[in-house]
Amino acid sequence: MHADHPHEKIIEAVLPCSRYVQHLLKSEPGLLTELRQNLKYAIFREEMQAFLDASVGAANDEAGLNNLLRSLRKRVMLRLIVRDLGGLADLAEVMMSMTDLAETVIDFALGRHHAWLAESGRYGQPRSAERGIPQEMLVIAMGKLGGGELNVSSDVDLIFIYPEDGETSGARSISNHDFFARLGRRLIASLNDMTPDGFVFRVDMRLRPYGESGPLAMSFAMLEEYFVTQGREWERYAWIKSRVIAGPWAQGSVLMERITQPFVFRKYLDFGAYESMRDLHSQIRHEVSRREMHENIKLGPGGIREIEFIAQVFQLIRGGRDASLRIRPTLAVLELLREKRQLSDQAAAELSDAYYFLRNLEHRLQYLDDQQTQTLPESSADQALIAITMGFHGYDDFLRELDRHRCNVTGHFEQIFAAPRQSQKLDTLAWLWQEQAMEGAGAEAATAQLVTMGFSNPERILGRLQEFRASVRYRQLPKSSKNRVDALVPALIEVAAKFPPADITLERLLLLLESISRRAAYLALLREYPQALERVAKLVSASQWAGEYLSQHPILLDELLSPADFQSVPDWSRSSARLNRQLADIGDSGRDNVEQQMDVLRHFHHTEVFRLLARDLEGLLPLETLSDHLSDLADLILDTVLHLAWSGLRRKHRDTPAFGIVGYGKLGGKELGYASDLDIIFLYDDPHPDAPEIYARLCQRVNSWLTSYTSAGLLYETDLRLRPDGGSGLLVSSIDAFDQYQRNQAWVWEHQALTRARFVAGDAYVREAFENIRKAVLSQRRNLADLASEVLRMRQRMQDAHPNSTGLFDIKHDRGGIIDVEFIVQYLVLGYACEYPELTNNIGNIGLLRLAGELGLIHVETAEKVLHAYREFRRVQHRLRLNGDSGLGGIPSAGNKSQQFARVELDCLRDNVAAVLRLWEEVFVIQPPSRAR
Repeated sequence: MHADHPHEKIIEAVLPCSRYVQHLLKSEPGLLTELRQNLKYAIFREEMQAFLDASVGAANDEAGLNNLLRSLRKRVMLRLIVRDLGGLADLAEVMMSMTDLAETVIDFALGRHHAWLAESGRYGQPRSAERGIPQEMLVIAMGKLGGGELNVSSDVDLIFIYPEDGETSGARSISNHDFFARLGRRLIASLNDMTPDGFVFRVDMRLRPYGESGPLAMSFAMLEEYFVTQGREWERYAWIKSRVIAGPWAQGSVLMERITQPFVFRKYLDFGAYESMRDLHSQIRHEVSRREMHENIKLGPGGIREIEFIAQVFQLIRGGRDASLRIRPTLAVLELLREKRQLSDQAAAELSDAYYFLRNLEHRLQYLDDQQTQTLPESSADQALIAITMGFHGYDDFLRELDRHRCNVTGHFEQIFAAPRQSQKLDTLAWLWQEQAMEGAGAEAATAQLVTMGFSNPERILGRLQEFRASVRYRQLPKSSKNRVDALVPALIEVAAKFPPADITLERLLLLLESISRRAAYLALLREYPQALERVAKLVSASQWAGEYLSQHPILLDELLSPADFQSVPDWSRSSARLNRQLADIGDSGRDNVEQQMDVLRHFHHTEVFRLLARDLEGLLPLETLSDHLSDLADLILDTVLHLAWSGLRRKHRDTPAFGIVGYGKLGGKELGYASDLDIIFLYDDPHPDAPEIYARLCQRVNSWLTSYTSAGLLYETDLRLRPDGGSGLLVSSIDAFDQYQRNQAWVWEHQALTRARFVAGDAYVREAFENIRKAVLSQRRNLADLASEVLRMRQRMQDAHPNSTGLFDIKHDRGGIIDVEFIVQYLVLGYACEYPELTNNIGNIGLLRLAGELGLIHVETAEKVLHAYREFRRVQHRLRLNGDSGLGGIPSAGNKSQQFARVELDCLRDNVAAVLRLWEEVFVIQPPSRAR
C-alpha cells in the first residue's frame, strides 16, 4: 500500500472492521487502485449507469450480464463501506447509494432479459388482447427498497406486474402471463444466484399477492381484484412503501397509485389500524420469543420494526384524508408527524435518533461478512469491532447506549399501541346493557344503581338502552362493531354521570353512538381514546347542537384527540395556507378531483367550526369574537371557492376575474352564527362582450360549490334574493347596473340592507367601486319623516309575517327585540350619513349605536342601555339555540332552514326590552327630525 496516499490511513483503519472488504481486496487487488482514486466521491446512480453502459458489450448473454452486475456491486459496496466506516458518508448516503444500486441493476437487467425473450425468432413482443398494445413488465419495490432506505446487505422485496393480458407476437407465441413469469424468473436469477463472482441482491417475492403460492407475475386487473376480495390487513402496511422502480414507470406509477391507494389508505380516519397493528406486532413478538431473537435489532423489542410500525400506523389512520402522509421514508414520516403534532417533539426526536443509531448499527453488523443479519455478535472479537465502528471505547458502553435507544422506542411504542384501559367500574356497569337488567328483579337493581350514579329517571334510561339494543341498526351490525358498541355503552353510562344532568348527557351520547354505529372507524376511535369520550360527553352535556353536529360530521371526533388545538386563537392566514396545501395535493382537473376538493373544503370548514364551538362551550369566546371568527371563516371559504370556480371554468377571457362577492345580513354585519346561511350578491366590472354570460356561469359554479351536498355534507346554504330586482333579477350585476339600481330603483328596505353590506371576496377594483357606491347611496339626503314612515311600514310587515301567540317573548321578532334595534340603527344611518359619513362604516350594530350616541343623534345613556340589551338578546338567543331550546322552530343545523325562533319568558329580559322600546319612541315618535340634546 502507498502510505503517502491521502486516503490510505482511512483504508487501513477500516480494513480490520470488515472481513468482506479484506476478502474483496485480496481476491481482486485492482479494486484497491480504483478505491484510492474514487474514495472521496459518493457513488450514486449516474456513475453506476455509466459503468454499465461502458461495459454493455460484455453483457451480450446471461453469463456476461451476471458478471457485469456483480462487478458493479463489488465496487459500490467497497467504496460505500470504506466511506461509511471512515467517516466520509452518513446514513442518508448509504441508504441512497444502495437504493440506487438496486434500481439501476434491476432496470438494466430487466431491459436485457426482455429483449432476449422478445426476439422475433422466439416469443416476440407481448401485446394486449383487445388493442394490440405492446406490454412491458413493471417491477414494484416493497420494504426498504420501496422506501428508498435500503441497507447494505439487504434482500430486495419485489413484485412483478404487467398491464394487460394477451399473447406474444413471435413464432412461438405464449400468453403474456407466461412471458412475464419467464422474464421474472430470469431477472431473479441474474440478481439472486450465487456465481463465482458472488450475487447482486437476494430477492424475496413473498410479499406478492397470495404469497409463495401466487403467480410470479400478475396483471393490473388481477392485482386490483386481489385487493378488493383477498387483501389482508398486514398487506396494507407493506404496500405503503410500494414503488415502481423498473419498467414503464411513468405510466406504471399512475396506474399503481390508482390501484393501491384505495386499498392502503381508507377515505375515513382508520382508527381500527391500532388493533390490527397490535395483532401483527403480537405475532412478531411471539415469533421473536419462539426463535430467541431478542438480540435482533430489527425485530426484537425496541427495534427498527417498532419505529416503522409507529410511522406506518399514523399513515394508515390519516393517509386517506391527508395526502402528504403518503410518503415512504421512515425518517421523513416521523418529521411530518412532528410537524402535524401527531407526535410530540420529544417522541419524534427520540424515535429518529434511535432509527439513525439502529440503522448505522445494522450496517456495521452487515459490513463484517456481507451477511443479511440484524443480530448482535456473540464473539468478543466482533463485539469489540462493533463498539469501535459505532464510536465507543468498549462494548459495555455501546450496549448502554443501545439499551437507551431501545427503551425509548419501546416506551413510545407501548404508549401509542397500548390497549385501551378499562376501569373496574365498567365491569359492574356492563350488565346494565344486558337484557336481564331490563326486566324483573334485574330492572329493580339496575334502577337503584342508576339512581346512585345520579340519574334522575332510571326507568327512562333503561327503556332507552333496551330500545337501542333491540333496534334493527344494532342487530345488523357486524360482530366486530357489536363488540365495540357493547364495550362503549357501559363507558357512556359511566362518563355521562360526570356531567349533569346525567340523563340528558347520556341521551345525547346514545344518539351519537347510534349515528356512528355503522362506522367502525369511529367506534374504534372512542374505544382507543377514552379521554376523547370524556370530551365528547362534556361537549354534548353543554350543547345539544354540538351533539347533533358531531352526529352529522363524526370525522370531527378526531379533533378531540388534540384538545390543545381548542386553546389557540385562530390564525386565518395559516389556516388558509393549510387549506390551499390540501387542495393542491388533489390537483385541479377532472370530476373526481372536483368532488375531492369539495370534500376537503367541507372537512376544513366543519373542523374550524367545531374548534370554535369547543372554545365557545368552554367559555373562552365572547359572542362578538365568535361571530367575527365565523365571518372570517366564511370570507376565507368564499375567497377559496371563487378561485376554484374560476379555475374550473372552461370558457374565460382573462386570468383573474373582475368580479366580487358582497355579503349582506349577518355575513355583512359580521354577526354569523354556527348555522347561518349566507346572504350574498355578485358584481363584476368588465367591458368584455362575453362578460355577462361568463360571470353568470361563474356565479352558478360558486353557488354550486357552496350548496352542493357531498359525502362530507355542505358548506353553506345561500340566499341570493337581495340582488337587484330580487329573485327575478339577473344572478350577477355589472357595477354600473348596480349603481344605477341603488340610486334610482331600490326600495328603502334595500337601502336598509345595504347598511350591513360588506365586500367579502374578489377583485380589489370591484371592491373599491362597490364601497364608493355603497357610501354614496347611504349618504344621500333623505326626508326623515318619509324615511321613518317607510321604515315603520316595513317593520309592521315583518311583525305581521311572524305572529307569536305563545305568551313567550320572541327575542328576534317581537317588539323591543333584535329587529327593532337593527331598524333603529338602519334608520339612523340612512337619515344622518349625509351629515356624518362615518355612519357608513361597517362597524356593526353595537359600534353604530355607540357612535350615534357620541354624535348626539340619540341620548348616550339610552344608547348604552340598548347596546347592552342587544348583546344580551344575542347571548340568550345563542345559548337557546346551542341547547336546542329554541321554541317552535327546533334546533338550527347544517341543512335545516326551518324557521328558527328563540322565545323565553319576558321577565328575564324585561328591562332590556323596555330600553329598546324607549329608544324606539325617542327615534321614531319624539325625535324626528331634530337631534337629541
